[in-house]
This record gives sequence, C-alpha cells and structure tokens, in this order.
Amino acid sequence: MSKINDIQCFLLDMDGTFYLGNRLIEGSLEFVNFLKSEGKRFIFLTNNSSKSSVDYVEKLQKFECSVGKDDVFTSGEATTIYLKQIKKNAKVFLLGTKALEDEFTSQGFELINSMDSIPDFVVLGFDQTLTYKKLWLACDFIREGIPYIATHPDLNCPLEGGRYMPDTGSMIEFVKASTGKEPYVVGKPNSFIIEAICMKYGLLKENLAMVGDRLYTDIQTGINANITSILVLSGETKSKDYKLSGIKADYVFDSLRELHQAILEDRTNESV
Repeated sequence: MSKINDIQCFLLDMDGTFYLGNRLIEGSLEFVNFLKSEGKRFIFLTNNSSKSSVDYVEKLQKFECSVGKDDVFTSGEATTIYLKQIKKNAKVFLLGTKALEDEFTSQGFELINSMDSIPDFVVLGFDQTLTYKKLWLACDFIREGIPYIATHPDLNCPLEGGRYMPDTGSMIEFVKASTGKEPYVVGKPNSFIIEAICMKYGLLKENLAMVGDRLYTDIQTGINANITSILVLSGETKSKDYKLSGIKADYVFDSLRELHQAILEDRTNESV
C-alpha cells in the first residue's frame, strides 16, 4: 500500500466513480484537474466493453473533462491484448456492440457470425444488441469446447436514480445455466488488466492505485494485482455494504472530492 501522496498514477473507474449515468459526481472534475496540475497521471479504467475509448472521450468531454484516447482503457481493449498473446488474427465469435466489434477488427481479428466457420474463441462482452440467436450460437460453440472469454464480470451497470441495467455478468450466468461452463474473465478483478495497462503505458505497479466504487471488481483488482486500492462510496457500494464485506480497501472515501482533500491534507502534514 502506497501513501496517498506518493501515488503517481490513479486508475479511475468511471460509472459510479467519476459520473453516474449522465450526471457528473460532485468534485470529480476538480480532482482530475488537480492531478493534471500536479503532473500526476490518471487513466480512466472501465469494465464496460459496450463502448470504445473514443466514445468515452466524447462523453468525458461533455463534462468538460479534457482527455485523449490514451487516457481511457477498457476491458474490451484488454481482451484484444490478451487474445493477441495467444493467437494473432484469430477468428472470434463476438457477442458485443458495434463499438466492440470495431475494436476487435481494428486489431486484426476476424469476426464470424454463423456455424459455417469455427471460431478460435467465443468472446462475451457487454452486448446491448444481444439477441437470442447470438446466445444460442455462443452456447453451441462453448459446448463444443471453443475457448470462452468474457470481457468483465459485472452483474449490473449503474444508472441515475439508483437504477441498474443487466451487465455482462448476468449474461455469463445465462450461458453457465445452459452449458455448465464459465469464461476466463479478462477485466476487473483479474490482475491481467493491470498487467495490460503496465505493458501499454510503461508503468510500474508500485506507482499505481485502483480507484472505484465496486468491491468485487475495483477493490478486488487492487488486491489481486497487489496495488493500492481506494474505494469511493459514490456508486454501487454503500457504507453498510462495506462493513459487511470481507473485501477491504486500503483507503475508503465518500467520493473523489474527499480523496482530493486527503491528498492535500497528507501533503500539509508532511510539510509540518
């Protein structure tokens, strides 16, 4: 665990941490602008594979958060890195949105959509265009022993007003009920997503902190990857949930605003 003021790069979850739906969480933008002014690095890290990094840049810019494509890393991108390590230009049966399809084709993968060709991998993403036919074909391939990968395990995606929409984890449960098989999950909480970030950006794990609102993905990622973990209570996890959980973060704050204040206070105490 690093001291708050010693962290050089903050890996920031988005939904429930920086914003909630289309609402910016108070103090979030000020925190990112503070990191910029201090010369510290931040990377928005999301398990949501339904959108590309460009899509997220556009959304963040609507909040007046000035970021570029390299400031966002998704579980979809991490999945392409993982698969390329196994087999480049592989054939993939992909359950995903158009944005995720474009992510895969841009990295040289061949997407198939019928039983006429046998894929090298079945990949399940946050498919908001999901159809019964896609699920059926995926289950057929998985039963035949095709390696099965999921971008992330989140059961629900948080929305404004305390609402949720079913996420990839719920789709994983559907496939498991039909086939009896579970996927290799690339995204949080798998430590591979941190390794992928370190490879892409040339970062050292000891300089990183994972900041997020979910215990079983964000905080568990910090534990699995042996990096500093920071829980914010602005999204899915509430104080009562944390007290009952066996998953414990290195630091807990109400939101990014309080994390910002803690860094300033830590600096003040060091100078006294």
